[in-house]
Amino acid sequence: MSEATGAGTARELLWTPSEQRTRGSRMADFLAWVNRDRDVPLVGYDELWSWSVEDLDGFWGAIWSYFDVVASAQPSAVLAERAMPGAVWFPGARLNWAENVLGHARGDHTAIVGVSEGGERETLTGRDLVRQVASLAEELRRMGVRPGDRVAAYLPNIPQAVVALLATAAVGGIWSCCAPDFGTDGVLDRFRQIEPTVLLGVDGYRFGGREVGRLDTLAELSAALPSVRHTVVVEHLRAGGAPPEGALSFDALVAGDPAPAYEQVPFDHPLWILYSSGTTGVPKGIVHSHGGILLEHLKSHALHFDTGPEDRVFVYASTAWMVWNVLVTALGVGATIVTYDGNPVRPEADQLFAICAAERVTRFGTGAAYLTGCQRAARRPGEQHNLSALRAICSTGSPLPTSTWHWVYDKVKRDLLLGSDCGGTDVCAAFIGTNPLLPVYAGEMQAPYLGVRVDSWSPEGTPLVDEVGEMVITEPMPSMPVAFWNDPDGARYREAYFDTYPGIWRHGDWMTITRYGTYVVHGRSDSTINRGGVRMGSADIYAVVDRIPGVAASLVIGAELADGGYFMPLFVALAAGTELTEDRVDQIRQDIRGRVSPRHVPDEVVAVPAIPMTITGKKLEVPIKRLLQGVPEDKAVNRATLANPEALDWFLAYVRDRRATQGLEAEAARR
Repeated sequence: MSEATGAGTARELLWTPSEQRTRGSRMADFLAWVNRDRDVPLVGYDELWSWSVEDLDGFWGAIWSYFDVVASAQPSAVLAERAMPGAVWFPGARLNWAENVLGHARGDHTAIVGVSEGGERETLTGRDLVRQVASLAEELRRMGVRPGDRVAAYLPNIPQAVVALLATAAVGGIWSCCAPDFGTDGVLDRFRQIEPTVLLGVDGYRFGGREVGRLDTLAELSAALPSVRHTVVVEHLRAGGAPPEGALSFDALVAGDPAPAYEQVPFDHPLWILYSSGTTGVPKGIVHSHGGILLEHLKSHALHFDTGPEDRVFVYASTAWMVWNVLVTALGVGATIVTYDGNPVRPEADQLFAICAAERVTRFGTGAAYLTGCQRAARRPGEQHNLSALRAICSTGSPLPTSTWHWVYDKVKRDLLLGSDCGGTDVCAAFIGTNPLLPVYAGEMQAPYLGVRVDSWSPEGTPLVDEVGEMVITEPMPSMPVAFWNDPDGARYREAYFDTYPGIWRHGDWMTITRYGTYVVHGRSDSTINRGGVRMGSADIYAVVDRIPGVAASLVIGAELADGGYFMPLFVALAAGTELTEDRVDQIRQDIRGRVSPRHVPDEVVAVPAIPMTITGKKLEVPIKRLLQGVPEDKAVNRATLANPEALDWFLAYVRDRRATQGLEAEAARR
């Protein structure tokens, strides 16, 4: 179904919620509650959203009350300081994120289902989960972990990781996690900064039909982190091998049965540290708070995702992704969560849909790249699996191609809310996307989230409609970082988000707000490598590639393409007398796979005469990316800013040849 637009194009309506579904949604219940309890007369989502961003005190105070936040001390205000950065939320409140999340665990009701690639399955009831968290929390206290101490984890997406996060939060410790497919250097770049007291690691993980041991790596990490006083091993594979000397057994630490105890901390007390992609150096430690994350995630799960106690939520995620942290908080609305340790496309491309069917999943979260991959593999999940329980899919990580929106409704399920969300590690939440009250149009994100005033601005700060601009957030959100780690004066924090538009958050995405109030995100406006939803900084890759003998310099690009594809070439300038042999290419690929991430092995390794640089010594990452995406030279790069403009000529020729051989001229024309 299409409707004409003033521009002569057509919007394609894919789905409209039934009246019964709309009336029964938690968003509708919240709207009615605001009208009744707060005496604020509002009709429909647009009015609710406008109120939520105009009356921040009223809205976030309503979220606190509607969800019955458990706190040992109530706040003296909602928003004591409205500045960005520097907003002060809920001063005087004392609470604990883990206590609020586990407050919805119910006896014998299943809280977590853990699925492994080989088909193994384990479950934790609400009672099991509360007991294990209490036991591990008590043991962490015995190890000397106090509020503010860091607990670092090297764990896959398994139930034990959820227990460890909740226990760390329960004692007021600060959680930080890297997935076990990260190489040693990538982990140490992150954990050395935060000086953890305790290190939890897995004995191994499964991926692609292989079991990958990690005890040797865990021992290496433990030895390289002098702040670590205790190392804990999670026996996941149980394949043998020697744990690090003096290591403790996770199973033993969760075997007790003490009474739960939750450290009461201020609203802005650090909960966890996530990491930036490290584009310009080592990854920045992004610190989020107990209170901010709690309110943002309760809002998202209950109101936008329409999730409650009868739901089963499956999000395919690495523990290094912010969406894994979001998944855990689904426990806070009483939902059952499903974790998965394994390859998403083994044995078939639609393996994740097979899990959805087997576990009667009602809400499935995944990356846009996975859905597009299923489409390209000509899978028909709706015919091949029983997806009768599935009510919603949330796609994130990168823009979802229009053809894939159609594929979901054609090949997965007709009566389904497909939300495409855009947010970020920076806030560990979404800005725009899923909404149970609104229809779904192909290629368009439905609406901004409640409490998020998002806009599209020109370089001069002028709001834009039906035109590509920079995504900005013009009012504070509770889950904006409380700080960057090791940034005492906040200089790096301000530089990351507020230098372009002082007092306004610039997120780093290109975005269009349509005349209909829907949103289209076009990809990163910076040089972050975002492959399949996994963000990695170019600096992580350069740190490995540039020390390979014979490599003088390198340039890596991650370009989202209009057809939904993602192209990641690595360009290397070689030392005099050196050739790019097959052996050298193999070494580059192996080193990136082993020391950075197997997901970020480049599609091509190409020798170039020189890497183009700016006069200030920066590699020309964003302009080359834009050239690969079809942006004309005069709009992609200013030669006057280059220290070696002749180096650009090779790349222009490369892009022309690539378009000619792969049909990218049509792609450029569409842009």
